[in-house]
Amino acid sequence: MTDTSIDKLSAPAPGPYPAAYFALSVGYLVLLVAGAWIGDLGLLLVLLGVTIATSLFDRILPDTLRNADLQTSAGALVWHDRLLALWVVLQVLLIYGALAFVTWTGRVDTLEAIALMVCVGVGTGTFGVVYAHELMHRRDRLSRGLAEVLLGSVLYGHFITEHLKVHHPYVGTPRDNVTARYGESLYGFLRRAIPGSLRSAWRVEQNRLSHLGRPVYALKNPFWRYAGAGLLAMLLAWVIGGLYALFLFLVQAATAILLTEVINYIQHYGLTRRHLGDGRYERVAAKHSWNAFQPVTSCLLINLQRHSDHHYFPTRPYPLLQAYQKGEAPRMPFGYPIMVSAALVPPLWRRMMDWRVRRWREQHYPDIEDWSDYDSHNLPQPR
Repeated sequence: MTDTSIDKLSAPAPGPYPAAYFALSVGYLVLLVAGAWIGDLGLLLVLLGVTIATSLFDRILPDTLRNADLQTSAGALVWHDRLLALWVVLQVLLIYGALAFVTWTGRVDTLEAIALMVCVGVGTGTFGVVYAHELMHRRDRLSRGLAEVLLGSVLYGHFITEHLKVHHPYVGTPRDNVTARYGESLYGFLRRAIPGSLRSAWRVEQNRLSHLGRPVYALKNPFWRYAGAGLLAMLLAWVIGGLYALFLFLVQAATAILLTEVINYIQHYGLTRRHLGDGRYERVAAKHSWNAFQPVTSCLLINLQRHSDHHYFPTRPYPLLQAYQKGEAPRMPFGYPIMVSAALVPPLWRRMMDWRVRRWREQHYPDIEDWSDYDSHNLPQPR
């Protein structure tokens, strides 16, 4: 008789999902162009249709729990990397093509133009920032530069500094502005996180330059590049259509920024690292990020929902991110589209998530009875 358990263990790990699997996000652009051409309710149908269709297929299809072989060669991921570069081109064409369509054709009125740019912002905030997030974690200059182009087009360049030098090392502690507190509404989080992240990123670069013996206005401060990319993006909008196009560009950028932070809100809500005393905290573990493995959302967001593994191995390419068992890492009940929608309604969000946070605390920290200092972030700043 064959020992199937041994066969399973000796079987080679599967390869990653093909790049075409992750290219589904390009379909949003096709639908957006069609919706803009139809006009009127076309754009609304795009947003509702994508959200409903994505959530429906996520519900019907089995979760994607397959883990790719970590020994996969870089050559097998060439097309996955090209998809990242392709999106940079597509995003630039999307933003400025939409502005030209509005200002040059006269086909849409002001309300329709605003609706169009909100839809564009959903694309740049949902897909563009996710692609930038993947690129900023790469070590080569080209990838980092492409990330700056994407984030400059939504006026959020400092996200690179904040994410790499604050969020990753300090997630789940009082120093991380984008770890949402237990019981904190999305709207309270946005008021705190958006300005707080900018200040935090500025302080990081200020301290870094100070240690190098250089002033904060030195050219090595990446805020010069962040500001330059943003100014160039706004200038191109103004060249295309004057102040009207610039206003619409800002609508797109604001939508993308808000959506970025909504996603930050759901990724770590209520999950905190144990304080060990004297400003020390436990190491980041799989239990400090919410995960989801719904198939359609996973391909649309290039495995961003495998968030625990990303925090374990920030430079691991997105096709190789691993899924964890339920006992190892907490799971959200739905994929990001439904969870983002639920976060917009705080009572619904708390009904869905608060009991899950409490259960997580009971499972992983049964000795902590009073969570008030954690929930208020009234703990020492990490060393």
